[in-house]
Amino acid sequence: MKKLVGLLMIGALLALGACGGNSEAGDSEKETVTIGYFPNLNHAPAMIAKQKEMYKDHLGDHVNVEYKTFPDGSTFMKALASGDIQGGLVGPGPAMNSFISGVDVQVIAASSTGGTVIVSRNGSGIKSWKDIKGKTFITPRVGCTHDVQFETYMKEKGITRKKMGGSMKHVTGAPARYQSMFEKGDVDVAAAPEPWASVMEEKVDANVVIPTSEVAFGQTLPAAVFVTSSDMAENSSEQMQKLIDAHKEAVAYINNNPDEAIDITINSIADITGQELENSVIENAWKRTNFTYQVNEEAIQEFGNSSHDLQFLKEKPDFTGFVNKEFIQ
Repeated sequence: MKKLVGLLMIGALLALGACGGNSEAGDSEKETVTIGYFPNLNHAPAMIAKQKEMYKDHLGDHVNVEYKTFPDGSTFMKALASGDIQGGLVGPGPAMNSFISGVDVQVIAASSTGGTVIVSRNGSGIKSWKDIKGKTFITPRVGCTHDVQFETYMKEKGITRKKMGGSMKHVTGAPARYQSMFEKGDVDVAAAPEPWASVMEEKVDANVVIPTSEVAFGQTLPAAVFVTSSDMAENSSEQMQKLIDAHKEAVAYINNNPDEAIDITINSIADITGQELENSVIENAWKRTNFTYQVNEEAIQEFGNSSHDLQFLKEKPDFTGFVNKEFIQ
């Protein structure tokens, strides 16, 4: 009898162990979706969606949502191409360049327009675009969105960078470092995404040389776009729709709750960069940014043509299949 009871107890323990094993297996079998974004103001929808768990709510409990932040579009696009991230926010420039190079990428929605400001270092002697000739300017990357916006404007004025036979010297660096580079006198002009233009205005008395309203494509080009692979858009369309529904909810939240959205953005940028920005800085930057998920395809083509004119692209681009609006209808 004792032997029978012992065998029954062992069987029960094994059964419990099997149940526990199945539970752990179930957790480990959860699909993971990783969203990428930058610590820039025009990426605020991703920060809001993360803080408010909007992606998680739309995707459901069977999906783990993770996040990765990036310093520039080049590293973001490499992560998308390698499958390290499934989608997220990036400037249109890196997305276009990758598409033309054969990378599987589609623009699914916009995030914002505006937010690019050209500022000069106090003491550089630069008060207008005419004074930029022969000076050193900085952008996040060569041929990035902010670079093309700035250089398109300057080319129309007859001033180009040295590699095009002009006089301007071009260097690159993360926008969060612009302030220190201005303080050291390393650069004279910055094509700065918000909130970093407003940071430099307040912290180092930078001068606005070309405002958002005047810089090339300043009010028509998406400042950031939500991208994914065409493979995911086609083969995981239900999941992609849920992601974009969450993105649209975040954009609506920003427009309906600007004060709370500003607080979340300040805290998110501080967590990523270690820089806690003042409300006055973000409020100033907010005025230069329009949050929307609508995509202006004509502006994207014109921007691509400018990238070609500036010799960042070898051939005039064809963006057929680049923009997919089915998820924002």
